[in-house]
Amino acid sequence: MNPLEEAHHEIDAELAAPAIPPGVVEVNGKPYLTDPKGTLVPLEAVKTQHRLEDEVVRKIVGYAAPLSAQIARFREHTFDDVDQFVALLEQHHGLKRGGRKGNIVLTTFDGLQKIIVQVADQIEFGAELQVAKGLVDECLTEWSAESRTEIRAIVQRAFNVDKGGLINRAELFSLLRLEIEDERWQRAMTAIRESIRVVGSKRYVRIYHRAKATDAWALISLDAATA
Repeated sequence: MNPLEEAHHEIDAELAAPAIPPGVVEVNGKPYLTDPKGTLVPLEAVKTQHRLEDEVVRKIVGYAAPLSAQIARFREHTFDDVDQFVALLEQHHGLKRGGRKGNIVLTTFDGLQKIIVQVADQIEFGAELQVAKGLVDECLTEWSAESRTEIRAIVQRAFNVDKGGLINRAELFSLLRLEIEDERWQRAMTAIRESIRVVGSKRYVRIYHRAKATDAWALISLDAATA
């Protein structure tokens, strides 16, 4: 066998050799999986279903991670395109505003595709919220147990925190729409309003299409959880 044939033979052997599966670590030629504590567990000691589960999850994440990065790049390119278009309009009309653009709707000439860019405030609640809860509790204590049961349910949902420790904003804001003349209730609603802190903003893009101008708009979902 000449040197060229030997080189080809070695390359073929490397290609034919089984690749080490993702997540598997080789130590002294033996395969291991790492457990949550960082301990190396011999692959042969891992139950078959756990090995298969590990492989399935790694396969899906292997596709998901680059796809997520691609969607993130697409989102940034979308914002850049929208900002550049609006900047051209502002330049045309002699307006120098600059900054990030939001609450914009762009539609194709045939009315079959549109893009909506929105800006939503990110809010937190200050210590005044605890004052509001105390005042609301006083109202509920004095109101008869049989009355205003619906309001009691809304209050309970509004001030309950979720697993992430976050207040239910939608339910809390629903309290502000209730028409209750009790003076303590009114002070509680004032405290809720004063507790609101705008700590930032986030832009969202939503993309829609439809087959005919008379059809309802259909959202093009970029969220794997809702697609």
